[in-house]
Amino acid sequence: MTSRALEVIGSAEVIVGYHPYVELIADLTEDKEIFTSGMRKEVERCQKAVELALSGKKVALVSSGDPGVYGMAGLVLELVTGTEGAESVQVEVVAGVTAATAAAAQLGAPLMHDFAIISLSDLLTPWELILRRVECAALGDYVIALYNPKSKKRIQQIVEVQQCLLQHKEAQTPVGIVRNVGRQGEEKVITTLGQFLDHPIDMFTTIIIGNSQTYVEGSWMITPRGYRL
Repeated sequence: MTSRALEVIGSAEVIVGYHPYVELIADLTEDKEIFTSGMRKEVERCQKAVELALSGKKVALVSSGDPGVYGMAGLVLELVTGTEGAESVQVEVVAGVTAATAAAAQLGAPLMHDFAIISLSDLLTPWELILRRVECAALGDYVIALYNPKSKKRIQQIVEVQQCLLQHKEAQTPVGIVRNVGRQGEEKVITTLGQFLDHPIDMFTTIIIGNSQTYVEGSWMITPRGYRL
């Protein structure tokens, strides 16, 4: 969490967010009014935040990672700019630390060159489009960070992604897997594109797949920037 995020939470009167995320900051919200909701209630949460702000409350809407990376920033701005009367709400998007960069720090320096972040969740995006984006990133020799790689119901998509990537990347391409990054129970492993499915993967996992120059040295996964040494 950034220092500005701490300041905003500290000065807020109301905290709005997905229940598990609000629980993570419980020690910062003891004197606050709290509104939480569950999965797939993103629109409801953002509408509530705007409603509370219009009533004169100072509201902090909590996202995991960075609110502008698969977070709530876009939805809030859509609501504020598209709702009559809501344009008076003053919005500040507070930068956070997204899972890709947090996971990269644990693995070493895998994102030192061009990279793509792709979510495998198909709740809001057609799977065919997601897979096409994966293939395009592979064709461009990007390092690829995968979010939401696997859920209890969505188990085959990550297999399709591996098959797609193996058509354009070597099986020995380094792959870093970080679970629960920045949280209790954090764990990491560095493996290969050909073998990464042998490791536990779930919705709390971030996967970073190297490019053609990425290598492993000791416990570090490194993508060279191109400096001459």
